[in-house]
Order: sequence, then C-alpha cells, then structure tokens
Amino acid sequence: MKTSDLQALGFEGDSFFFIDQTRLPFEEVKVRSNDYERISLAIERLEIRGAPAIGCAAAYALALSYKQGNKEIFHNAYERLKRTRPTAVNLFHGLDTIYTVLSSGGDYNDCINTALAYHQADAQSCRSISVFGGELLAGKKNPITICNTGAFAVGGEGTALGVIKQLHKVNPLRLITACETRPLLQGARLTAFELDKAGLPFRLIADSASAFFMDRGEIDFAIAGADRIAANGDTANKIGTLMLAQLCSIYKIPFYIAAPFSTIDAEISSGAAIPVEFRSPSELHSARGVQITSGTYPAANPAFDVTPSHLISGIITDKGFYSYPYAFSK
Repeated sequence: MKTSDLQALGFEGDSFFFIDQTRLPFEEVKVRSNDYERISLAIERLEIRGAPAIGCAAAYALALSYKQGNKEIFHNAYERLKRTRPTAVNLFHGLDTIYTVLSSGGDYNDCINTALAYHQADAQSCRSISVFGGELLAGKKNPITICNTGAFAVGGEGTALGVIKQLHKVNPLRLITACETRPLLQGARLTAFELDKAGLPFRLIADSASAFFMDRGEIDFAIAGADRIAANGDTANKIGTLMLAQLCSIYKIPFYIAAPFSTIDAEISSGAAIPVEFRSPSELHSARGVQITSGTYPAANPAFDVTPSHLISGIITDKGFYSYPYAFSK
C-alpha cells in the first residue's frame, strides 16, 4: 500500500469505515460501523486519532446518528461525541458543522453530504499545507518530528508529515528523524509505518535521544502538528512537543507547527485556557499489552503539552505561513 492510497477513514456504500490504528503496524484492520457509540469509543481508544481525523470521524458519526430521523438520538450523539477528546478543537468543528445542518432544517442526506464535504475540505487543507510548507522549507534536509501527522491523523495526506513528504518529492531529504512518542508510540508504530511505505529515508529514535542528535548537528529543523492553537499562537500537541521545542531553542534549530487554520481557536487568548486530557495511568504501566512496571505505582499521564508561542518559529496553515508574534482573530 502506498501512502497516497492510504485512507485512515471514510464513507463507502452508506457506511463509515476506519483503520484501527491500535493494531498497526503489524495488522491493517478496517472496521465498519454506523453506530455513534462505537465511533465514540474508537476515538477514545485512539483507534481513530489525530485532531483533523477526529473532526472528520465526529462529523460522520453525528450525521449517521440521524439516519432514523430521531432528534433525541441525534442530540444524545452530539453530547456523547463532544466528551471523547476535549483537547482537539477539530472535534467540535466537525460536530458543530453537522449540528448546524440539522438546526437549519436539513435531513439525513444533507447531514451525510455535509460530512463528506467536511472530509474533502480537510484533504484539500492538507494539500495546501504541504505546498506552503514545501516552499518555506525548501533546501532543508534533516527534519525531526514527533507523534504521527500523516494520513492516519487527517482526512488527507498529512500536516507536518505532509510537508516532509512534499519536501522529499521536490528535493530528496537526507534523513528524517522520527521520535517514538511514548507512551503510546505513535511515532514508532504509525509515522515509521508511513515513512517506510513511502520509501522515505528515516530513522526511529527514543524521545530522550533528540538532544543527542541535535548536539551532533544532525537536525536542521523540527516540525510537529497541533491539536489546538490559541489566539496568541500557544500550541497544544502530543506530549513531548514542548520538550522538542525547548531543545530546538537551545540548539538554535527552527521549530515549526503545521496545522489546518481550523485548528486555531481564536476564542481562547492563550494556552493556559486549553484543556489538557489526562489518560489512564495504565498506559505507563504497560507497553503494547506487556506489563513493564507495577500497576500499583502512582503515575500521571497527560496526553498533550502546550508549547508557548515564542518557541515556535512559524505556523504553517492552509491559508499560509504565520510567524511570531501571533495574533489570530475570529
């Protein structure tokens, strides 16, 4: 499977499908479901993950909940879905897009067609981010990235990983460094999988090895995605992103964020107002089902951290490139 053929989720023959990302890279399992509760669980369990992909899945799930024309079920689905992953602002964009259709007198077909259009718009957004990023970073050869920001995270080819792919297409990269991304290993399981499928030159490293390779001069820029960006540019992303940005600041390496403009939440002034999801301590007690320490040990497991805007060299969106200081408005 080429990454250009990879579709993490979609709508076929009147049913929603997604690739269960928790089974990768060893199994490629396609799940079909029109049940909003099953899709909600998939989002919570990270079978579907990545802020834009969550937004697309939520839009499909809410639209499907209205198949019988029951508004009570629709409203229950809306309330259930919005509780799944509170940090990702795209979740609420996807839900509100469908909610507005029904509130305006639309029917089931209108809801489904709007979900399809929302998905297609995200794919186009990814293409624009890749082009803008490719132009901005032309000539760079050795990126480092964290988590997974490719086709599994979005409705298209990717955000930060989409930029990396575009750079390689125009002028082959020397070496891409992918952080493993503890505790759930999205870098090791998903980004490495995508890079391998695409035939791009890469290496996988422990998150804690980032400074080692920066110190050796083997990294010339860092790029990450975003789950929510505040009006002042503060950015919530996968845990470990803040550490990466701080290291880049020390080593004078540019650090970029690549995300759809819809990921900007201009209603919040700074990152202090971004809700950070804490996940089960059990994700630290075990790795891929193998117990690595006692389940009785206390553990704290934030899924995201917030990088202050002054550490971000630029934010690449589908509407163009923005540099510090940031002042996004509604």
